[in-house]
Amino acid sequence: MNGERDGTGPAVTVERDGGVAVLTMRRPDRLNALDTRTIAALDDAVAAAGRDPAVRVVVVAGEGRAFSAGADIKEFAALPGAPQFRAFIERLETTLRRLERLPKPSIAAVGGVAFGGGLELALACDLRVVAEDARFGVPEIKLGLLPGAGGTQRLPRIVAPAVATQMLMTGEPIDATEAYRIGLANLVVPAGTALVRALDLAGVLAARAPLALAAVKRLRDSWSLPLDLALDHERETVANLFATDDRAEGTAAFAEKRDPHFRGA
Repeated sequence: MNGERDGTGPAVTVERDGGVAVLTMRRPDRLNALDTRTIAALDDAVAAAGRDPAVRVVVVAGEGRAFSAGADIKEFAALPGAPQFRAFIERLETTLRRLERLPKPSIAAVGGVAFGGGLELALACDLRVVAEDARFGVPEIKLGLLPGAGGTQRLPRIVAPAVATQMLMTGEPIDATEAYRIGLANLVVPAGTALVRALDLAGVLAARAPLALAAVKRLRDSWSLPLDLALDHERETVANLFATDDRAEGTAAFAEKRDPHFRGA
């Protein structure tokens, strides 16, 4: 569903595991390079997950030996000029913004390479579970370009600006160990297990209160504000959560020594 793989099959499939929607890019012969068709399929899948109240968490993965090697160079190299290239990267950035703004947690399950647009896709997710064989990079400078779908902006918001600058200027990749050291990866797991471990983490998040999870994502926008103003946002958000049914259920479950059953209300 949601697009075609080179005209013969789905570019992105969506599978449900309880409250978790798994979005899998399926262009393994192209290392899941992000062409126009795959971007459109991802956009459709993310939008559908956002509309579905039964979906609590979104996991993004790639079929085969790569998460995503980035934007499809073969496609954008054939574009006639800058306006067409601008439209191409705007489509990708629109999709990544949709993913980033979901009021539900998202997890990238990264095995193999996440380069260029593939890394930008992982950066748009809230969390990243990476296999030991994963590699990350923004090699666009080697093409005389720079990342154009958020890489120059999201990367220094997740890792130290000096580290992001080095990655952007050299284009050289880093491995999973380094990605964890600099805060790019949340978990490093054995090769071949990134999706399984991402699903384990997604299960934990799916059991949490949806409104509180959405509030975490909203409050991240306050992290760059002056502390006094950020604390005002925090106080207002937490006070609103206190009035929810989920807060009442969580309190009752704690008192009754049972697991809570949150409904997102």
